[in-house]
Amino acid sequence: MRVMLVDPRPTRRAVLGPTLAAEGFDIVACVAPDDDLLQAVARFAPDVVLIDIDSPSRDTFESLRSVQARQPRPMVMFTQDDAGESIRQAIEAGVTAYVVDGLENRRVRPIVETAMARFRQYRALEQELAETRTKLAERKLIERAKGLIMQQQGVSEAEAYQAMRKLAMRRNKKLAEIADSVIAAAELMQG
Repeated sequence: MRVMLVDPRPTRRAVLGPTLAAEGFDIVACVAPDDDLLQAVARFAPDVVLIDIDSPSRDTFESLRSVQARQPRPMVMFTQDDAGESIRQAIEAGVTAYVVDGLENRRVRPIVETAMARFRQYRALEQELAETRTKLAERKLIERAKGLIMQQQGVSEAEAYQAMRKLAMRRNKKLAEIADSVIAAAELMQG
């Protein structure tokens, strides 16, 4: 498992690196929270980002938010900060697991594996939501195009749908693409 360690203390990073490696983690990078985290994630392509920080700053949360927006990864934060506001900011920044009381060797693997599983589950739900939104938008296009064909040609809903479907098959296009063309043509004709 490729890990990028984010820790503001170089001495701590030096100690944690071998410890994490002994747990089976491949430490691909050790960076400070004020480094360009997005660039580091893009460069080193870790499977997970481990953040070991006593009290995360607003800038750290912004950096993590930027990473999640552009290079999404599971992120596990080990901290001493149990303030509700910090927890809320961490979640909003995309932190997958927020662990208070610091990083303990025996707890790292189960926490990271759980965070990775939750991250994959969340990404699958995001993908499903995006697909559902796309299908809904396509369905609206098809319904609107059917209505235009029914109005202009005086045919039933089934006949309008069948005409679009046949055209889509003849042109080897998706039904939504044909519907979009019908709508564009109708808008052109109306001026």
